[in-house]
Amino acid sequence: MPAALYYYFTTTILLVLISSTNAATRHSQYLSQANQFLAPQNAARSATKMKPLVWDAKLAGYAQWYANQRRYDCALRHSNGPYGENIFWGSGTGWTPAQAVTAWASESRWYNYWSNSCARGQECGHYTQIVWRSTRRVGCARVTCLGGRGVFMVCNYDPPGNYIGERPY
Repeated sequence: MPAALYYYFTTTILLVLISSTNAATRHSQYLSQANQFLAPQNAARSATKMKPLVWDAKLAGYAQWYANQRRYDCALRHSNGPYGENIFWGSGTGWTPAQAVTAWASESRWYNYWSNSCARGQECGHYTQIVWRSTRRVGCARVTCLGGRGVFMVCNYDPPGNYIGERPY
């Protein structure tokens, strides 16, 4: 094999291996973040005997689009889109998806199934969205906000839940 052809062949294989490794790493990081959002939500659903949610790329894309809008101000404003939605803000940059979901799911302590209401002065709508009976799919995103404003995270749910007067499960 001529030296030039050997060099070309070796370089091509090396570039393919590097790009494959980088793609696999990016895919693994994406799945890891998706799992950080998904696993604690499915643990909360399991506690209420609800079917697990499945990760949905379309919902994750919508969540990423909206999170990118909030990157500039980190404001706790809902997108008012067609999906159910939980939003989270934390100061600093160290907040993980699992911590955001844990904060939402911990609202279960304020929810009273028998009266279908939250304890006075407490919030439990994030929790009820997570465990909503008819919700099947979720997609989420996390961004670090500009100017040291913190971290913004959002999860979108389909079909949405939290209908007034209806029980989540």
